[in-house]
Amino acid sequence: MQIQVNTDNNITGREDVVRLVHSTVEGAVGRFGDRITRVEAHLSDINSHKSKGDDKRCLLEARLAGLQPFAVSHQAATIELAVTEAADKLQRAIESKIGRLQDL
Repeated sequence: MQIQVNTDNNITGREDVVRLVHSTVEGAVGRFGDRITRVEAHLSDINSHKSKGDDKRCLLEARLAGLQPFAVSHQAATIELAVTEAADKLQRAIESKIGRLQDL
């Protein structure tokens, strides 16, 4: 499974953020690694000029072998929380898609 991280210009600490995304995504969906070809993370600070509110966004796009890509996202006050919650949503979405395939 390949994990690609994209950030906007308002996200600081790129290496730390990349490590965070890799470890969080691997922890959430690593068991599906044989079915996932790639996960792309898009991190952004929606209101970069303001410091309050849930303005950090993590969008995770997953590509499963033989299926159309799909995305989940989460907005939170911190990048860490946005990544963690988006990874949880991704895990549930993948479990649901794989479960539906097995029911066929």
